[in-house]
Amino acid sequence: MEQLTMLDAGFLQAEDSDRHVSLAIGAVAVLAGPMPSFDSLISTIGERVMSVPRFRQVLHTQPLDLGAPRWVDDNDLDISHHIRRAALPGPGDDAALSRWVAEIMERRLDRDRPLWECWVVGGLANNRWAILMKVHHCIADGIAATHMLSRICDDGAGDTFATQICAAHQPARGLRLPALTLNPIEWFAGAWRTSLGVTAAAAHALQGAAEIASGLLRPAASSSLTGPLTNMRRYASVEVSLDHVAKICAGFGVTVNDVALAAITDSYRAMLLRRGERPRPDSLRTLVPISVRSADAADKTDNRVSVMLPCLPVEKADPVAQLQTVHARLTRAKASGQRQAGNIFVSAAKAIPFPVTAWTVRTLTRLPQRGVVTLATNVPGPRKRLRVMGREVVRLLPIPPLALQLRTGIAIMSYADHLAFGIIGDYDAAPDVDELARGIERAVARLTTVSAGHWRSTPVGTLALVQGG
Repeated sequence: MEQLTMLDAGFLQAEDSDRHVSLAIGAVAVLAGPMPSFDSLISTIGERVMSVPRFRQVLHTQPLDLGAPRWVDDNDLDISHHIRRAALPGPGDDAALSRWVAEIMERRLDRDRPLWECWVVGGLANNRWAILMKVHHCIADGIAATHMLSRICDDGAGDTFATQICAAHQPARGLRLPALTLNPIEWFAGAWRTSLGVTAAAAHALQGAAEIASGLLRPAASSSLTGPLTNMRRYASVEVSLDHVAKICAGFGVTVNDVALAAITDSYRAMLLRRGERPRPDSLRTLVPISVRSADAADKTDNRVSVMLPCLPVEKADPVAQLQTVHARLTRAKASGQRQAGNIFVSAAKAIPFPVTAWTVRTLTRLPQRGVVTLATNVPGPRKRLRVMGREVVRLLPIPPLALQLRTGIAIMSYADHLAFGIIGDYDAAPDVDELARGIERAVARLTTVSAGHWRSTPVGTLALVQGG
């Protein structure tokens, strides 16, 4: 039986802290019809999904959190509980699909069964249909989930943009603690050797940890973007051309992630102004997960992320100033050791008894948090178009989770020649998620136009399509 890591289990504890949240992540694949028969879909998708061991396992928790939860095989697995079908009401447009996605994602997964669902939905306009895959975040982060969900495709995901993330080109690193021994002299000698090897890295990570802690503890400007959540959700999505994004990158010498966050900045600024609120420098402190997954761990089903906490510059009205400020702040955050801080923290937590970490995480997630305002996570997707049972996936839309009193969250996913933004929002507190999506599209269009006058000779092939840059 395999234990959950402290980070994986943390998503369960964060979900337990608020009965209004569901910490599942997902993706919607829109396919060109006609839709195969449901029986053939169950047979084919079921066979492919069952090739992922985690989809055949259920959580086994320990009383009073005396030990970490474990994955155990579910000998009574009934595939009909997990692969389901639905139909959109007419006219089956994007608005109807978004409403349906929100309804599916707002429901918690049943912890008595394997923590995933696959929904097949018909009735989309233009002879299309869709597949929604929903997985609990305790199973996997965005990159791992994309790798797992690609199993339902005819040829898998193939090559993905994940090969361009920084961590993919670096060896996996963590904090190597000295082995426990009854001989104190041997232990101190091991600790001394360890300290000599990690002094510089530890100092760098401590700087990053201090910045993360400061961001979490320092309240952001008061706004309507944070507060209690209901148990209902809204969903919206938008796609932009990766070719246009690449031209912006080449024109200004920035990364794709910089462009995505700058577009998000501009749209949130417009949202605050529509709501009659003044955008301030600290109005949009954003949780930006960054992958620490090395290339040799691409197929591991777990979470391997650290975080950055930049304040996106919603106080700036000029789109170029927004982009340049985002680039500068992310560059500084990467250099400060924030990525390493999260990685070393997770490694160090392994040496702490699980009941202590479980109690701590559960307590902290139940406290009101005022430091972080929203989430923006970038998931590298497949480079080429996918097919399921011979049908082409024409759109691939990500779905982020919503928790910790964040009333909106955005997931970004690259797929073939597009960059898709999936936006989740609280039903009552964020009725304008459609406008947030349209604002992102307008911001990218405006930067595309402006970039024509700022063209540089940066080769497009060197652009970084990454989580967190």
